[in-house]
Amino acid sequence: MKKTALAVAIGLLTVANSGFAKTQSMTLEQRLEQMEARLEAAENRAAQAENEVQQLQIQQVAEIKKIKDAQGNTPVNGQTPEIETKKNASTPNLLLSGYGDLKIYGDVEYNMDAESRRGTLTKLNEDHTTEQWDMDGRILIGFDGMRKLDDGRYAGFSIQPLADMYGSMNLDDAYFHFGQENDWKVKVGRFEAFDMFPLNQDTFVEHSGNTANDLYSDGQGYIYMMKEGRGRSDAGGNFLLSKQLENWYFELNSLIEDGASLYADSDNVQADGRTYHGREMTKEKNVVYLRPVVSWSATSALSFSAAMESNVVNNAYGYYNSKGDLVDQSDRTGYGLTMTWNGLKNDPVDGVVLNVNTAYMDADSEQDFTAATNALWRNFELGYIYAHNKIDDFNGVVCDNDCWISDEGTYDIHTVHASYLIPNVMDMQNFNIYLGAYWSQIQSDEDISSDDDRYGARLRFKYYF
Repeated sequence: MKKTALAVAIGLLTVANSGFAKTQSMTLEQRLEQMEARLEAAENRAAQAENEVQQLQIQQVAEIKKIKDAQGNTPVNGQTPEIETKKNASTPNLLLSGYGDLKIYGDVEYNMDAESRRGTLTKLNEDHTTEQWDMDGRILIGFDGMRKLDDGRYAGFSIQPLADMYGSMNLDDAYFHFGQENDWKVKVGRFEAFDMFPLNQDTFVEHSGNTANDLYSDGQGYIYMMKEGRGRSDAGGNFLLSKQLENWYFELNSLIEDGASLYADSDNVQADGRTYHGREMTKEKNVVYLRPVVSWSATSALSFSAAMESNVVNNAYGYYNSKGDLVDQSDRTGYGLTMTWNGLKNDPVDGVVLNVNTAYMDADSEQDFTAATNALWRNFELGYIYAHNKIDDFNGVVCDNDCWISDEGTYDIHTVHASYLIPNVMDMQNFNIYLGAYWSQIQSDEDISSDDDRYGARLRFKYYF
């Protein structure tokens, strides 16, 4: 009996072991199948991810191309109906090169004048009537381009066309410049170099000529202001080099132009063409003015400057004598000193701006000296200018009426000018009104009547945009 029970137990154990082994074998196969399935799923997911990456790359390339195509474009807000705009092949935009910054700005200046004589202070033969009303002015549109690198190197340009009240188009500045910021600079084109005779808030100060041509009006007094070689000429161009060394500034400007353009046409003397001392000036070649300037800033508000300007070309222009020989009249050398105190830098409300200027011209058969001072405080400016002319030779031609200089002699001109600024009209920071006035008188070693004084007043509208 015991043997039979033992045999049954052994048989059952054998059957159980056989079944367990079979069950364990099936589980391994299933696991292998699961691993194969997971591997296949992973491969599918990898393929799908690779496909998505390719799609993203394609999309990114398209977006980069779109950005490059649109680089420098600025959307334009126009008044055209949207239905009409949709007919365009592309959205209206302002296309820029993307190489640098472009600044667009404007300057409106219109004047209403009342003065004892029309025209400039010393050009007396334009109009013999008195107490004249006049209007003039212009609108300037400026375009400044600038590209600056991280290390301070830069290159840029500026152009400023003018449209005046009388329907003429003119040009203020037009130049190209490049250099290293706060270090050195090269500038070429049409512009004004360093101002060696600042007049402060000069709303209405009339003299013979202007900054560009027609500086010297023959037969009249000449107020020399170190501007003959400064630039912005209608008969030539400038080339300027400058260097900044801490509180020292050095500048060398060269002006190449038709030297005879310095003189006004024969409005005041009975002679043909552009005249100097009663003789017509004939151009032989261009003049070259060299104008070095040294300026020292003693403090943030106080500066001193010295300069000279001289034509370095001999026989550039002159007149022909009775023998047919050219008599050179192009030898002109000027010197200038100026001191400026600009208290507005430290005190924008109560600061004072003070200028003291002197200039001396040594020319053929003539010497001219000018001294001036002016001060600005709380929008009110007052200035005085003294000019002394000494003429050693004059052709002796008969001048028209009111011609001051008809022979050799010395002449003094006294000018007082004043100005007041009314800022922020209608609470607009860019809209100002100026009130200006001047009075001037000439004295000489010859008899001049007491009515040889000139005066005027001006209302100026100034708007920046």
